[in-house]
Amino acid sequence: MFTGLGTVINIVAILLGSTVGVFAGGKLPERTRNVVTDVLGLVTAVAAVSSAAEFANPDLKAAVGKGWPIIVMLLSLLLGGIVGSLIRIEDRLDGIGERLKQRFGANGDETFVEGFVTASLIFCVGPLAILASVSDGLGTGIDQLILKSCLDFFASLAFASTLGWGVAASAIAVGVYQGLWTFIGSAVGSVMPTYQIAAMTAVGGLMLAGISFRLLKIRQLPIGDLLPALVFAPLLAWLVHLIVK
Repeated sequence: MFTGLGTVINIVAILLGSTVGVFAGGKLPERTRNVVTDVLGLVTAVAAVSSAAEFANPDLKAAVGKGWPIIVMLLSLLLGGIVGSLIRIEDRLDGIGERLKQRFGANGDETFVEGFVTASLIFCVGPLAILASVSDGLGTGIDQLILKSCLDFFASLAFASTLGWGVAASAIAVGVYQGLWTFIGSAVGSVMPTYQIAAMTAVGGLMLAGISFRLLKIRQLPIGDLLPALVFAPLLAWLVHLIVK
């Protein structure tokens, strides 16, 4: 077994799930495919609530003090959103999707970019993407990534049935993102203390809520522009910890 095997398994799971979804999805009526997407939106909302609840994590509260976790989340999203919008992350993700769309000859597929961006965010934003990849890098096992691979297989199958081959292309983003965290885990060891991971997880949960809004067609929030919030969350938690303590 080699370092990074978990991410390789995850990529294969996404590609297989997307392939099955594309070929099986075409045989389903549009109403059925819409129901599948709505169910994914609801499940994503549940996952969002579960992750966002980490703002009440005892280690986070102990590190930053009572009342500060919610402020850390707010500031992280505000600063992350400002930075992300200024450097146009959402537009750049769309641009990557467009280039991949042309590369794979999917010019006639209007859902390619949506599938790539949506699936990439869902597969990368979740806390498992970070925690499981770091665990793999530390050499403590790939159990968490195998669990994530199973979840991503069924999610990519469902998404690809309505959004097409763009979902399969998200495997590239997953490989780069999780590969980076695996490398960090391998090179640095323990990346962050528990309270910083909790802050990042809580912010990621709110971003997942935004993704669920998109899936349920409630509001098209620019989640890509909020991605820097995942960097600000542990940094702000650390700064507050220094001030409070």
